[in-house]
Amino acid sequence: MKEVGSGRRCSRIRPGPGRAGWARGSGEGRDAAAPGWAAQLAQLALAARPTGTRGEGSGTCGPWDSGTALSGFRASGERQRRLEPQRQYESGRRCFTPADARPAAVAMSARALGEPRGPVARRRCGRRGAWGLPRPASALAAAGLVFTALAAYACWGQLPPLRSAPKTPPRPVGVLLWWEPFGRRDNTARPPPDCRLRFNITGCRLLTDRAAYGEAQAVLFHHRDLVKGPPDWPPPWGVRVRTAEELALRVLDDEEEAAAVAAEALAVSGPRPPGQRWVWMNFESPSHSPGLRNLESNLFNWTLSYRADSDVFVPYGYLYPRTHPSDQPPGLVPPLARKRGLVAWVVSNWDERQARVRYYHQLSQHVLVDVFGKGGSRRPVPDIGLLHTVARYKFYLAFENSQHLDYITEKLWRNALLAGAVPVVLGPSRANYERFVPRGAFIHVDDFPSASSLADYLLFLDRNPAAYRRYFNWRRSYAVHTISFWDEPWCRACQAVQRAGDQPQSISNLARWFER
Repeated sequence: MKEVGSGRRCSRIRPGPGRAGWARGSGEGRDAAAPGWAAQLAQLALAARPTGTRGEGSGTCGPWDSGTALSGFRASGERQRRLEPQRQYESGRRCFTPADARPAAVAMSARALGEPRGPVARRRCGRRGAWGLPRPASALAAAGLVFTALAAYACWGQLPPLRSAPKTPPRPVGVLLWWEPFGRRDNTARPPPDCRLRFNITGCRLLTDRAAYGEAQAVLFHHRDLVKGPPDWPPPWGVRVRTAEELALRVLDDEEEAAAVAAEALAVSGPRPPGQRWVWMNFESPSHSPGLRNLESNLFNWTLSYRADSDVFVPYGYLYPRTHPSDQPPGLVPPLARKRGLVAWVVSNWDERQARVRYYHQLSQHVLVDVFGKGGSRRPVPDIGLLHTVARYKFYLAFENSQHLDYITEKLWRNALLAGAVPVVLGPSRANYERFVPRGAFIHVDDFPSASSLADYLLFLDRNPAAYRRYFNWRRSYAVHTISFWDEPWCRACQAVQRAGDQPQSISNLARWFER
């Protein structure tokens, strides 16, 4: 609770509806036992809804377009406008108005001056003051006016604010992508995205030309490209690299001595342009991020990943308030008549040592699982595409390749929730999932003592449509946003620089932070 103004005559303000954020759940999808996922989504609600088209691609939100991410939170502006009158009412209704304050002031002044109360007191008031009132009454009226003024001043902080001038546009920010992730290092790939059109983020200058290195406020380094191939770092800023001719003119032909001279100059000038941030970007789990411990301490200023405690948090997906019938996925419950199969699983990297493969072998002994992918006995994904294929099944095995904090990938968001199948998850703990998704929206393998008991429960839901439909209650209130690689991380990094201060920061031990 927070008191406004002097706090002496204004009662404490209670937050209006929605003051703590929209993501506490609503309708039948609300679940008070899962507060964490709401808090995480409330942080993402700071982003406005993009105005571009919807799609799916490698991290988008519709089953028809492969290039554009669905929005984040189109309702945030309207909801803010709806809540504002309520907040003003909550703030202002408890302040004393002059009509409220005057009787209280008169009564208090009477007690302070020792005036008697009741009929006897009224008979003693014989002489009248300048206002035609008895002298004690004149003093009481004056004291009441003074008290009224003090009460109004104390409550001034709770009056509705005046309309402020429009906010200044965000400062222009240049963000250089050092490599195209998983692509060619010469950065001859497609042009950068339009952050304003795609994600409603203005003031971004996305760079791919390394000649603009000195103009960038932030540089993105994709981890997999960092550790693959020969070292490829920006040159030390402010250090003039001597040419071969210059070195030949000096007696210092020893390579070690030349390196010492360069290191001394580097220590004086600094390794990068002033104020520039180096951002480590990674969307793989620690189990699939080699070379972490080979990176120097204090090399990077920020982290950008799926981890909620990253400096730039960009999850694989999230839920946002449903405000339009076109929000994905459509409909309250997917058509059950289209679901011809029970359990589906799409897997690309098959490794018998992985926990997900071992669990599949146990589960498949009790229930039929149709496995799609390349190689082995897996069948290829039909031409209709992954989403339409999964939509024909009631359950989808959203099994992660490794179990780590916050590592919840497109297997949940896109392959299951967006496709319209109930996800059966294997990854971090249930509590970790509930930080981002209502607990009634998925089935966790940890909820069952064995794979056979999980199979029995899936068969039970197959025979009981009413119980099965409850796993889609979240669709009454929320839609699904999935990440758009690599446009969205690039634009979110720009947005983070715009919002950040100038306080310097560096990561002393990247591996220890990421591997915990």
